[in-house]
Amino acid sequence: MERLLPPRLGALLALEADQSFAGRLSKVLEAGARAIDKLGDLELIKYEDAPIEDSADLSLWEELAPVVGSTIADVNALLSELATQFPEAELEVEPKHVAIESVLKLGSAELRSEVSAFGMRVRDPSVVGDRWNLISELQSFRYRFRDRIGALVFEVAQQLGDCRRREVDPGYDEELAATLVVRSTTADLRRLMRTRIHKVSEAAPEDVEWNANQIEKELNAFGRTAAWRALRAQDKKVILEFRTRLKAINSPTLGKLELLSVLEPFVEFCDGFEDINQRELLVQHDQEVLATMGVTLERASNASDDGDCHQAFVEAVGLAQTMYGRNGEFDGYLRKLRKAAPTPATVRAEVEQFLVIMANLSA
Repeated sequence: MERLLPPRLGALLALEADQSFAGRLSKVLEAGARAIDKLGDLELIKYEDAPIEDSADLSLWEELAPVVGSTIADVNALLSELATQFPEAELEVEPKHVAIESVLKLGSAELRSEVSAFGMRVRDPSVVGDRWNLISELQSFRYRFRDRIGALVFEVAQQLGDCRRREVDPGYDEELAATLVVRSTTADLRRLMRTRIHKVSEAAPEDVEWNANQIEKELNAFGRTAAWRALRAQDKKVILEFRTRLKAINSPTLGKLELLSVLEPFVEFCDGFEDINQRELLVQHDQEVLATMGVTLERASNASDDGDCHQAFVEAVGLAQTMYGRNGEFDGYLRKLRKAAPTPATVRAEVEQFLVIMANLSA
């Protein structure tokens, strides 16, 4: 089913006085929405099922060549629609239309440059000759195309009227949902690996192999999560490399130091997932959630009835779950609430504690 433009974007187009101009612009924005949709529809997992050291042989290139071609075709379809609706020879007069045309032309030039760069990269022997480099380049370019097209739609919408990107970018909600899943799931992976390295450090010799087996089980479970599907190819490669090395050394005679020498750099790698919090998408999301949580908790604090206080608190916790992975103390508090949620009779003390934790989170 073809993706429709977000309601706010449709409303802004409907308010445009020149409906002929709005009609042409709508066709370009719909082409952008189609491109975002198609560029997000790629399952890379089937290409990852190979030994880590495997090169990108001819068979893989033959499998991925149609995907490379469709990636370029999806962007070119948008560029073609843009050139049709707003040809170079046609000049706008109305100031707002001039501004929109300027945004479109700049976006078009950037996308054409990206397409050219993509074509050159997938011909580079260092990319084509390595399975993971090839998958990573393909994944990276498709993400950048989606992001740039979404930004283009937003920049156009801003010229039409007041709006936020999440209201008008056709791919925003989908991208945010995937990023939130990656953040929350990798936060648990970081926590598990930190716990595991501590247990290995204190393990008796006869328990070292058991810990190695547990790590394998935890990694296998992580590989079955929704986050794995959205993870960057190069991050997957590191995880698979670690799992391969772990299997190679795992045996009844496995020593503690041997396991730690493999585990410690992997734990450091997992700690790097915390950087996801710096992504602009999450920074904006977290700011909005924190603001809404503050209002909701204030309502809970001021509620005269314990039932109303409890209801507002539950709302705030629901909002907070989307920020799981942002901070260790915050995550621990949310895990505690999942195990033992307060009752209406005990909720007021919990509200005060939540406000303190949220203040630390905002600092």
